[in-house]
Amino acid sequence: MKKSWIITGIIILVIIVIYSVFKGTYNDMVTMSEAVDEQWSQVENVYQRRADLIPNLVNTVKGYATHEKETLEKVIEARSKATSVNIDANNLDPQALQKFQAAQDGLSQALSKLMVVVERYPELKANENFLDLQAQLEGTENRIAVERKKFNQRVRAYNTYIKKFPNNIFAGMFGFKEKPYFKAKEGAESAPEVKF
Repeated sequence: MKKSWIITGIIILVIIVIYSVFKGTYNDMVTMSEAVDEQWSQVENVYQRRADLIPNLVNTVKGYATHEKETLEKVIEARSKATSVNIDANNLDPQALQKFQAAQDGLSQALSKLMVVVERYPELKANENFLDLQAQLEGTENRIAVERKKFNQRVRAYNTYIKKFPNNIFAGMFGFKEKPYFKAKEGAESAPEVKF
């Protein structure tokens, strides 16, 4: 009788330990996955801030550079494309992230062309509204870089965690998949040439 109680106690103890390991690992994976999703939302937030600044910037430039219609239309079109590409944070995959980045890169290029146009209008460069919008846009670009870096750090921590043994077994069992990194566009390693 005493032996059966000991065996039952050992079995219950082993079950509790296994349950704790599974529960702890699963909960850590959920927490880390949610942290990646939260950080992705923050990346989207700063991109949206940039998109929200663009109409004001375009309207300010429009008043001074009326014959630069083509450049202004390209900025508006690029903004429209960039805001139409949305990614569900729960289904981050490399292709969707690449499509999102391509749309954002198109907007960045259109904004760069707009800033070159602005250089031709000294009275616009001195306009207080324009200077304020330009400063906000520059600040937003810095925020984008910071948030993308934080996103990649969270992705690295999550991916590392689910790839380690025995977590990789649990990740496979529970359906946790590797998340993609936010990558720089091709040619980003070389500095752009600026001509005025």
